Amino acid sequence: MPYYYGYDIWYFILVVPALLISVWAQIKVKTTFEKYSRIGTRSGMTGAQASIAIQRMNGLNVPVENIPGNLTDHYDPRANVIRLSQPVGQSNSIAAIGVAAHETGHALQYAEHYLPIHVRMAIIPVTRFASGMAPWLLIAGLVFNYSFLAYIGVFLFGFAVLFQLVTLPVEFNASARAIRALQSQGILTSEELEGAKKVLTAAALTYVAAMLVSLMSFLRLLIIISGRGRRNR
Repeated sequence: MPYYYGYDIWYFILVVPALLISVWAQIKVKTTFEKYSRIGTRSGMTGAQASIAIQRMNGLNVPVENIPGNLTDHYDPRANVIRLSQPVGQSNSIAAIGVAAHETGHALQYAEHYLPIHVRMAIIPVTRFASGMAPWLLIAGLVFNYSFLAYIGVFLFGFAVLFQLVTLPVEFNASARAIRALQSQGILTSEELEGAKKVLTAAALTYVAAMLVSLMSFLRLLIIISGRGRRNR
């Protein structure tokens, strides 16, 4: 395994750039949301009202609840409820309506049996188990020089990458549904719609960055284990 003055060089080559992109994505979504949360919409609808309007157009009746926090918005498929934070559910800003429409998009995905979201839900238990076991197997494999244990650990870590990959089409599709609904119902004007697109695009970047971090971490571990295996032959 290449080291530079005692440091794992693959961490700096692969993981650190991905982490920097992730930090940038987090800053981007925060600043974009803050910008468009200060701009009200012509319709005057709040995020919660926009969600209800989109649901009615699609024949849904999912409860919309208020929750504390900032950008804690989500759709809970187990309870079949859309939960919106105060800056989203009770605000009539472009950002609020964009985020509320996105979460409503997830409710539409479940209602229409959108395949990727069911795949993501199905692999969550496996991903949690694999993520819990992977570090222990990797450590045991490296400490006791058991390559097969280390490779199993890397394989299990790969489920985190798979989960992030499956998440991308789910999130992109929810945003696309949101934009189409906001446009078709005239909830946002064409100018306001551009602002909502920027908010949702910034949010999507955080998922891309998370996938990149997982992928680069996976590649780093694979390179390390492969290198040790070759030296031990």
